[in-house]
Amino acid sequence: MLRLPAICLLVSAAALAAESVAPLGTYTAVERKHWAFQPRANPTIPGFQKPEDKAWARGAIDAFVLAKLQKEGLRPAPPASKETLLRRVSIDLIGLPPTPAEIRAFLADRSAGGYEKVVDRLLSSPRYGERWGQHWLDVARYSESDGFEYDAHRNGAWRFRDWVIDSLNNDKPYDQIILEQLAGDEIAAGDQAKLSAAGFQRMGPLRKNAGNQEVASSRNEVLTEMTNAVGASFLGVTLGCARCHDHKFDPIRQSDYYRIQGYFAATWEKDVSLASSEEMEAWKAKAAKTNTGIAGLKKQMKGKMGQELTSLEAKLEELNDQLPTPLPALFTVENKFDKASPIHLLARGDYTNKGDKVGMRPLGVLLPDATPEKTAIENPRTKLTEWITDPSNPLTARVMVNRLWQGHFGRGIVSTANDFGRMGRKPSHPDMLDYLANQFIAGGWKMKPLHKMLVMSNAYRQSSHSPIEKAAEEVDPENRLLWRYDRRRLEAEELRDAMLAASGLLSLKMGGPGVIVPVEKGLVNFLYKPSQWAVTPGEAEHNRRSVYLLAKRNLRLPFMEVFDAPDLQLSCARRESSTHAPQALELLNGDLSNRMAEALAARLAREAGSDAAKRVSLAYLLTAGREPTAKERELSLGYLKANNSLREFALTVLNLNAFLYLE
Repeated sequence: MLRLPAICLLVSAAALAAESVAPLGTYTAVERKHWAFQPRANPTIPGFQKPEDKAWARGAIDAFVLAKLQKEGLRPAPPASKETLLRRVSIDLIGLPPTPAEIRAFLADRSAGGYEKVVDRLLSSPRYGERWGQHWLDVARYSESDGFEYDAHRNGAWRFRDWVIDSLNNDKPYDQIILEQLAGDEIAAGDQAKLSAAGFQRMGPLRKNAGNQEVASSRNEVLTEMTNAVGASFLGVTLGCARCHDHKFDPIRQSDYYRIQGYFAATWEKDVSLASSEEMEAWKAKAAKTNTGIAGLKKQMKGKMGQELTSLEAKLEELNDQLPTPLPALFTVENKFDKASPIHLLARGDYTNKGDKVGMRPLGVLLPDATPEKTAIENPRTKLTEWITDPSNPLTARVMVNRLWQGHFGRGIVSTANDFGRMGRKPSHPDMLDYLANQFIAGGWKMKPLHKMLVMSNAYRQSSHSPIEKAAEEVDPENRLLWRYDRRRLEAEELRDAMLAASGLLSLKMGGPGVIVPVEKGLVNFLYKPSQWAVTPGEAEHNRRSVYLLAKRNLRLPFMEVFDAPDLQLSCARRESSTHAPQALELLNGDLSNRMAEALAARLAREAGSDAAKRVSLAYLLTAGREPTAKERELSLGYLKANNSLREFALTVLNLNAFLYLE
């Protein structure tokens, strides 16, 4: 049985009697039977008799994979080459290719533990948090701007990104990561890091209405964002589908949706200034006259409509632009119980069409029938987190383990990572999913040991080419059973960072406000205010890792967009990987790729001298993570001799599939 939040405060019976209360409802045995809502099993690890099977299935992951393969008459692919494996695990764990020195050292290490030493080194690198932080930022719909028409920048929102990276690098337990994101302000009101973590709740897009953020429609949208994020990010269910009516496919009632929303009823945005009292007073003095004008305009706007309101809004924007640069602040939330929003069922999600009032309660399908709701709780979001991270909750650990698996194998055990419901895909290896989830919890919710377990497995270390490929594709065309490693194209950030690394321009500076890099003027002119794109000074800043680039909703960098970076509006469960002509055009003609080609050519000349053969070898080590094949060497030398352009050669290797794809 799941642990339920205890009531810390009680409301009077008179207050309850003032409005009707939604019935609690029951759930049928069929509704409760869906695999994701069932308690986790304790599966037995398959055993094998043949020596070759025992040798391959050295751990639990391999045993579960091999058992499924054998059931379908398939067998695993041979192991990948050392060069291929090193590039694969390096890009998977830290998002950067191995250096030539690291490649040579790994090839020279003939010890049985050579690969494990590489894995340990990568997991201890600060680059690990930067790469895996991006995975979580996708899920958290992280952005440093509001979106919609104004797309105003969010002062201090970047601190959430830095908190994510630091948390992962320190291997903070995942249950603690959830707690700090949902209730950092409740558990440690004076802790800057935890307050920044609580900014998770404000990461969704925000529609601003004439400078007034407390109108009913805006408040309803804010609460909707907070509620939907819980379902998608932590529970892996499409909770948002129950906002307007009972879920059409899953046993999630509309009342469930609003009872989860109840935990956020008293949650309001808060910017905590980090300025000293002297800095604050100086800022107020500079802003006094402008703020007086703003206050006057807001009074004038009340009750105005049409052209008159539009004119006043334009004047308000002009005055806002005149305010001094905002002082450093934490982008977070706080509880205001005196301003708690009454939570009602809303017909069709319309905030003007209120139905029964509801209190707070977790998802009913995971509770005994008629479990009472709570009407007031001292730290409501902390109590919600207690339920989410309870070891008996069947969803939370499964969902996160699946995300880690997806990050290494390209597809989750459940391929719909944000949807474990009936319309999502069934797990390809349900026993393995439960085994890994159990291990995750037993290990204190630590992620690094699970990463190591995954990448140390023989399933992960397979080649992407199989001798039984044609036969296997007839049985399992999607490779859900893992009869080989799935080749994949690098994600947008991996590709840009790999270009910077190969060229020698990559800056490893960590943290701080989002970097604004130069883009075409035409794109900037589409913004509500072109002044929102004030380019960060210093070329070294422009060469930082992609995770530190400004995440702005209304202007995505062309290079990132063409390689399927998400749009930052919704939680992104899994990156798409499309193939189309603009990608080739961007790689051949784009400003970034040509700037990187110039730098790579200079590096080849600097480090390999005038020897063409050495230049070719170094180029392939930097881009493909290996020496060129005999054919590649012949073609490259012939190209250099015929064209005499090291820059064009550098651009060519940055367009090779061996660079763009992970084998």
